[in-house]
Amino acid sequence: MYIQYTMDQLCLPMDLEEDIPSNHLARVVNTAVNRLDDSIFDAAYPGGGRDSYHPKMLTKVMIYAYTQRIYSSRQIAKAVRESIPFMWLAGRQRPDFRTLNRFRSQRMKNVLETVFTAVLQFLADEKYVSLEHYFVDGTKIEANANRYTFVWGKAVSKHKSKLQEKVQALFEGIEAAEKQEEQEHRGQDLSELGESAEISSEKLEQMTQALESQLLEKPKDKPLKKAVRKLRKDLLPRLQKYEQYQKLLGDRNSFSKTDPEATFMRMKEDHMRNGQLKPGYNVQIGTENQFILTYSIHQRPTDTRCLEPHLEKAQQILGKWPKTVIADAGYGSEENYAYLENRGIQAVVKYGSYHKEKTKAWKANVGKIENWTYDTGEDHWVCPAGNMLRFHRESKETLESGYEIRRRHYRSSSCEGCPLKERCTKAAGNREVVVSLERLRYQNQARKILRSEEGYALAVRRMTEPESVFGQLKNNRGFRRFLLRGMEKVTLEVGWLSLAHNLLKQAANDQKRRAAILQ
Repeated sequence: MYIQYTMDQLCLPMDLEEDIPSNHLARVVNTAVNRLDDSIFDAAYPGGGRDSYHPKMLTKVMIYAYTQRIYSSRQIAKAVRESIPFMWLAGRQRPDFRTLNRFRSQRMKNVLETVFTAVLQFLADEKYVSLEHYFVDGTKIEANANRYTFVWGKAVSKHKSKLQEKVQALFEGIEAAEKQEEQEHRGQDLSELGESAEISSEKLEQMTQALESQLLEKPKDKPLKKAVRKLRKDLLPRLQKYEQYQKLLGDRNSFSKTDPEATFMRMKEDHMRNGQLKPGYNVQIGTENQFILTYSIHQRPTDTRCLEPHLEKAQQILGKWPKTVIADAGYGSEENYAYLENRGIQAVVKYGSYHKEKTKAWKANVGKIENWTYDTGEDHWVCPAGNMLRFHRESKETLESGYEIRRRHYRSSSCEGCPLKERCTKAAGNREVVVSLERLRYQNQARKILRSEEGYALAVRRMTEPESVFGQLKNNRGFRRFLLRGMEKVTLEVGWLSLAHNLLKQAANDQKRRAAILQ
């Protein structure tokens, strides 16, 4: 009536591999990691002490865990004890969660990128990627930090400025209360500092110590005692705190107290729909055939300034510059166009007004300089009304990165009586335009490439390249918030995610190939 069932009898076979299907993802992970040279892991294991778990075993377990949406080290350790694919990859060994977490975030910090590059080379050798077309895009992922422990750069500067005023006022009061002879003798004349000079915490510490020495000689001086107490208990600690905040901020406008390397950014995942800023990191990836070629982490909310450092890392990983970079309008700055041109990279990169230029409203707008005529030889512009705008002067702007933008100013001799003036400008006088000729040149090049057959095909393909990868990572893999804190550990998390994604993509492509052969 029933199939015989007993839990007390030993069953064969005992080899776990018999329970792993031939096309299982665990086998793809196993094959990829086995191909790695053991010497890659030497940097992570200097030797000494008791024997360690084999790094290849731990690498297999970690990558497979990320493919299965398991990111917690405790959950990974649980899977190694209970799940057959995990048990097979681990060879029935049972590393605990501490070992797994230490391996993921400490042991592999100088090795993971090498492993990623080696696996990427395997994919290139087997023609999964050609490393020619480089589709780049970014997404913001929330940091493992409290959303309300924010520090704003402007607020720090404001509070520090007010504190400086209080310090100056305090010492001016002390100075007025003492005799000039004592001030010269003590060497504490504030005029030496300059009336408007900013006092550092180190200088304030020295001045406080000098006042404490004075207080030892005059212990009954209540105003002096009160001033020393205020400096030691209030002003000096606050100034030290503000200086530490400014050091952590660097060139950013905010950071989180629970993860000081995270910056507050506007996320797409805004469930309250109130534009709330959240602590996070800007994750940039380059893809081809939906394989991740390079990943990098940035503290800047916008993509524009992330392109150069990202491509520098891509050159290190790939060993060469990409032939063609395809990106959206978020990267279409003059600085980025110049950077790509200087390195001989073809730029299939949109600029901010690319799609607007195709609209009837844009083409009918007589105030847009893109609808005017430029005479290269005479260096002047002719507006739709036929008026000439001649060169007036040149201005320069040096960006934070050091890139210099040269803007030329052109001015009309007379706009009086022009029938198009109301549609052209709101200025009371003659029309003046400020334009970077370099930027216009780059835009013309980009427009020509994007409207070509190849450029248009690449721009359309971009929508299914990095966008699809981010969809896989965030939605299918469920990775919307980092588990670890700090740039170094967050970069490692994205590295493990990228490895897992590439092997998942390889397994999916292999399955398609087998299906095509069977048909």
